[in-house]
Amino acid sequence: MAQPKAASRIDQLVAAMTVEEKVGQLNMLTADLAVTGPGMPADYMAALRAGRLGSMLNLYGADLVRQVQTVAVEETRLGIPLFFGYDVVHGHRTIFPIPLAEAGAFDPKLWEQTGRIAAVEAAAEGLTLTFAPMLDVSRDPRWGRICESAGEDTWLTARLAEAKVRGFQGQDITRPGSIAATAKHLAAYGASMAGRDYAQVEISERSLHETYLPPFRAAVEAGTVALMPSFNDIAGVPLTANVAILRDLVRGRWGFDGIMISDYNAIAELIPHGVAADVAQAAALALKAGIDVDLMASAYTNGLPTALQRGEIAMSDLDAAVRRVLAVKQRLGLFEDPYREGADALMTAERWAAHREAARDAARRSIVLLNNRDGLLPIAKAPRRIAVLGPLADSQVDMLGPWSGAGRLEDMITFLAGLRATWPQSEIEHAKGVEVDGDDVSGIAAAVALARKSDLVVLCLGEARRMSGEAGSRARPGLPGRQADLAHAILDLGKPVVVLLTSGRPLLVPWLFEEASTVVATWHLGSEAGNAVGDVLSGRWNPSGRLAVSWPVDVGQIPIFYSRLPGGRPFNPQFRYSSKYLDMPNEPLFAFGYGLSYTRFVYRNLRTSAAEVRAGDILTVEVDVTNEGKVAGEETALLFMRDPVASVSRPVLELKGMAKLSLGPGERGSVRLQLAASDLGFLGADLKPRLEAGLIELFVGPVARDEELLKASVQVLAA
Repeated sequence: MAQPKAASRIDQLVAAMTVEEKVGQLNMLTADLAVTGPGMPADYMAALRAGRLGSMLNLYGADLVRQVQTVAVEETRLGIPLFFGYDVVHGHRTIFPIPLAEAGAFDPKLWEQTGRIAAVEAAAEGLTLTFAPMLDVSRDPRWGRICESAGEDTWLTARLAEAKVRGFQGQDITRPGSIAATAKHLAAYGASMAGRDYAQVEISERSLHETYLPPFRAAVEAGTVALMPSFNDIAGVPLTANVAILRDLVRGRWGFDGIMISDYNAIAELIPHGVAADVAQAAALALKAGIDVDLMASAYTNGLPTALQRGEIAMSDLDAAVRRVLAVKQRLGLFEDPYREGADALMTAERWAAHREAARDAARRSIVLLNNRDGLLPIAKAPRRIAVLGPLADSQVDMLGPWSGAGRLEDMITFLAGLRATWPQSEIEHAKGVEVDGDDVSGIAAAVALARKSDLVVLCLGEARRMSGEAGSRARPGLPGRQADLAHAILDLGKPVVVLLTSGRPLLVPWLFEEASTVVATWHLGSEAGNAVGDVLSGRWNPSGRLAVSWPVDVGQIPIFYSRLPGGRPFNPQFRYSSKYLDMPNEPLFAFGYGLSYTRFVYRNLRTSAAEVRAGDILTVEVDVTNEGKVAGEETALLFMRDPVASVSRPVLELKGMAKLSLGPGERGSVRLQLAASDLGFLGADLKPRLEAGLIELFVGPVARDEELLKASVQVLAA
């Protein structure tokens, strides 16, 4: 069918549609190239030919997508193209570190670059939308999806939101190599009760607006095409039906004009939530709240016609959602170019090689050196004999991590392979010792025998990829299986041991950090994991990664985060009736921003451009940093603030800026950061922005610990 003119296309299409075709535009079904939720794939081709399908997920490959799009454009009555979505969370074919790891680079340029690469690869395979970035502020390592997040800090997550939206969507979203971003999960999913996926959320209005919503507003202001509400409820109202947040706040006050896509089966789940009696009521509630696309619940298909007949929705409600879906298709350029011509030609051999090098760089920048007490690292001279032990030493699948797009197992560089490439002249042997999970310890003896005759042991422990991510909650996130037995057996030998800790979350193993002098957090690093680890262990790359989340001592401290409120009885070790535990410290094992280097950076001479500021002013904060070690390195300086006296109690520290600089041995540089006066304000008792007169304390340093921060202050003057 010939397409209507662009100026009136949407009006003409809506006018021409039957109710079934309108509902069809709101229906998203899955293919079977990936399993990302419950239920079996529907017969999407039958639905498409009948005009009951508007978009798809889990279908990729240029030829496959073209075949399906051809049916949509040439064989359906109205010829409306589909858009194709997929979970391109930390790479498509080239897999980058999981977001929690990449956040530890504290580098928006890197985040944007990896998003751009993922978009180009996904677009080359016919995709037009990704279900990313995930912007849930996450402070509970029991929650499996913390691995998809940028960690515990609101400001940092907002910066990642902006960078990823820019990376995915590019400067022109209609161009080959760009895909639409979907900011998810709106909102507060990271605060799921007891760290359980899909559980209820109990937070204050202040926490919602001050902690959990700002990253989504940042994504909206950066131009994200889509938003995805979360599975959870807030104050008993599921987000999928939350008019106050989705329609009144996000669409009304924020001005979001894109589409809202439900999470997988979430509309139908309004029934077990207990707010809908049947699928028609569930569909009506979601549509009225502003959900435009029903992802795999078939609730709109089965429920909206009935809801329309019962008067639970009006035709205008249905038309508004259809118009938004069509407007996004128009914005993506799909009416003019439904096949995104030229996208599949972007992936040249040179580009593939560049993407792999970028993955290696992202991986080594995401590695965090947690312990190096005996100075074992870096290993400048290749050891003669190396034992690479543990269940994760040669596991390609676990390098992928959760939500690994279309990453191919055979493309993953394991730790064993990377270390063999790093030290080709060394005799490197491998033994698993134990599986990641399970009770078989019969392999420990062989691992111990290898360790005994080696000059260096690299012990690879942690989680399998499926132990993190969606449905990956763990009440006790320690080392699974009998890995602790293997670790004790190896560490008791007294050999030089480097522990590589693979995980999607902080693992609560305080004994390991006491017994092992050298521990490296490798997270799930992606395609170039082994090569990146080889770069760090050998000293070819000086580790610069930091923790984007506090690392607890014990599960009893959770949730734990640096930006807490002071309380009326802050911790005082000399006073029994202060806020403390009797059986463990208040502080985490490793603080937000923690990460060791092979050199030593010293901060001096913190200064501000003014002693006083008023509304509308810009304040410049500068500090000198000197590399007083013997090797070159990259340092991340963090800028925090504290408002010690305000009309609403304020956190003991709040992140407000960051900057990176690279310095050679003995070299000194300066970090220059700017703050708007409004950055020194907060949400008042009425949850509206407020800048109060008074003293503001500013801190600069590498980590969220008072003793490692330089301090200055400015006076905010009354308007």
